[in-house]
Amino acid sequence: MRIAILSDIHANREAFDAVLEAVNERDPDQLVLLGDLVGYGPDPVHVVEKAADLVAQGAFCVLGNHDEAVVLNRSDMTENARFAVQWTRQRLAPAHFDFLARLPLSLQSEDRLYVHASAERPGKWLYIRDVDAAERCLSSSDARFIFCGHTHVPSVYYALPGRRPIHFRPLDNVAVPLSALARHLVVVGAVGQPRDGNPAACYAFVDTERHEVTMVRVPYDHEETARKIRAAGLPGWLGMRLKIGR
Repeated sequence: MRIAILSDIHANREAFDAVLEAVNERDPDQLVLLGDLVGYGPDPVHVVEKAADLVAQGAFCVLGNHDEAVVLNRSDMTENARFAVQWTRQRLAPAHFDFLARLPLSLQSEDRLYVHASAERPGKWLYIRDVDAAERCLSSSDARFIFCGHTHVPSVYYALPGRRPIHFRPLDNVAVPLSALARHLVVVGAVGQPRDGNPAACYAFVDTERHEVTMVRVPYDHEETARKIRAAGLPGWLGMRLKIGR
């Protein structure tokens, strides 16, 4: 099976559309969206409606913390995130809220678990930034593969039975082998707001027959997204960080 996994789109239409075009060229068997459809970016309506169309066509989609914040009107976030949540809430229609509210915290398909943050208490939105967090995540599920986003930085953790996970930083556009002997935790990076120093959008492409995962980078017009952020009255830093990949 060939699976395209996208996370942290963050209402970035230019990035989302560019990635979907690249994904369509690979013609995957399954498309997965790992949440945070909204937040930060200037095009929440486009992204939510496109995501809903993809789900209707068979894509998987889980809830992200920014999606939840918009639905529940949460305020326990950073200042820029809170501002973007309120801005987004003013632009979504009831159908958009309903779609986001119905998204599950996690989905499992065969030996693969999909979750936005960590399998350890998914609704607490825990970050996987080190081996300790990866170990707790892996111990919270018996799935052979766990795929998540949330950190906006691509990573792979290998875990052999009885041993602590080993962290690996994948290279862009280079296939990483998936061992038959290990369990794996794959943090897929971000479509709409990369934070690994590379402004190109990132998504993961998994080939279960070849036993590999590739972090695919897709350049997009981040200058246009930054312009739209400024024009919308959203915090300027949200556009600036797109240009530097931070």
